Amino acid sequence: MEKILNLKFSILTILILSFFAVRPLLHIGFFPMHDDTQVVRVYEMAQALKAGQFPVRWVGDLGYGFGYPIFNFYAPLPYYVGAFFNLIGFNPLLATKSMFGLGVILAGISMYLLAKEFFGPLGGLVAALFYLYAPYHALDVYVRGAVGEFWAMAMLPLVFLGLYQIFKNRRKGLITGVIGFAGVILSHNLTAMMLVPFLVITGIVMVIFSKNKKLFILYTSYFILLSLALSAFYWLPALTEMGLTKVFGQIGGGADFRDHFVYLDQIWASPWGFAGSAVGRLDGMSFMLGKLHLILALVCLLTLSKSALLAFAFLLVSIFLTTGYSQFIWEAIKPMAFIQYPWRFLALSTFFASFCAGAVTLWLPKKKVIKWAVSAALILGLLFLNIKYFQPQTYLNLGVKNYINEENLKWKTSKISDEYLPKDFPVPQNSSEVAWEKIKLIKGVAEFKNQILKPHQYSFEILAQTDSEILVNLAYFPGWELWINGKEAKSTLDSGRIKQSVPAGSHKILLKLTNTPVRTLANLISLISLFGGIFLIYKWRV
Repeated sequence: MEKILNLKFSILTILILSFFAVRPLLHIGFFPMHDDTQVVRVYEMAQALKAGQFPVRWVGDLGYGFGYPIFNFYAPLPYYVGAFFNLIGFNPLLATKSMFGLGVILAGISMYLLAKEFFGPLGGLVAALFYLYAPYHALDVYVRGAVGEFWAMAMLPLVFLGLYQIFKNRRKGLITGVIGFAGVILSHNLTAMMLVPFLVITGIVMVIFSKNKKLFILYTSYFILLSLALSAFYWLPALTEMGLTKVFGQIGGGADFRDHFVYLDQIWASPWGFAGSAVGRLDGMSFMLGKLHLILALVCLLTLSKSALLAFAFLLVSIFLTTGYSQFIWEAIKPMAFIQYPWRFLALSTFFASFCAGAVTLWLPKKKVIKWAVSAALILGLLFLNIKYFQPQTYLNLGVKNYINEENLKWKTSKISDEYLPKDFPVPQNSSEVAWEKIKLIKGVAEFKNQILKPHQYSFEILAQTDSEILVNLAYFPGWELWINGKEAKSTLDSGRIKQSVPAGSHKILLKLTNTPVRTLANLISLISLFGGIFLIYKWRV
């Protein structure tokens, strides 16, 4: 019977059983979530790609209509996927739902690929479904709308799978690991930051047990460097240019990590809710890891499996980092303040607990009928306990136009996320201050013709009867350059917007987002590494 449980059969089983996790995405309309910007972000990404911008850094409608360098800082991978669906014909709402559903299902498939290496196909299937149906997974999808985080969770197993394949002297582990680690970075940089210590410790343990230590260190170094290089187009500008935005204002205040530690009993059980994280025990959302997850994590110790024991140790550490007992670590390591919410480590706790659940199959009697029966009972128990979490609080009977109309783009959604506006740019306080017009004549007599307004490039003609002055409602950010009649011109700023004087006559104006030296370097590094990765795939034919 176990021979039947091959790769295709297992993945088909995961796809079928994942139906209950993604079923709400098939409902007409959409549902509310904490980060209720997802449809707009997918739409804006698609519009930028359609206009010829790649990699996408700037979108034209967010930032209160002044434009916004969101994808220069916000991990873009899920939105490239969503935009792909939009560009091949799905409307932005359906494309967003597809992005959600694919991220959920990929988590189960990638966990299966990892866990089967250690526990066989049956253990892989158990681990995959425990990962897919973990309460924190449901929280990310149907409460928080944390697209980047649950996409990073989908990539996490591939990181460790790649490392293990390298340990087993399989060269394809280099490619698997790069896809996984670069995928985590490009999906959610905070998850990548939290992952690093666990990845380093795993690497050290594998070096100790490796038969060919030099080769393992060499290929692991390649895997890390290639992952960083491939994703450099995103993280290098994000790190070096974030000081030009308002993002540091997000540290502290309502997102101070000191106010959002989890109590240990909340890991075992806490009420399910659709509100937010609050000080003390006043949270409106759940931080439970899953009772069955925790029970099986303890049972896995009986297997004496080295991989399960390491995963269990990591589980304890990740849970510890969510609690107030770890505050001294948070205080000592200053960059951890960017994580904001210690309970984000539950993403890693979920990963380790689900992996441990798969290990339990090693402890079951060798008789196949019993092994199958117990595993099936565990999966059925999991579905019985956790399916109820995979549903939204309510459904909103909203269509595409409700999301991508001008008022929603430039005002309602812009208010939700404006932390990447240029540092000194005045934030509009009411809708009358929004950039409803991109180009305005503020002095003189003139008219505009042949306007072509793309997210990253504005071109138009101005027929000025007198010396005139124009105001471009664009939030200036390094890289924006202006040309008049083909010659670069110096402009001035008015409340962070671009102001330009032109003499009487006919003039062609071009305003374009160019690459800063850092962005050029980052793009070049990623391009070279991409060709390097393609060369390796061709050479090894993996």
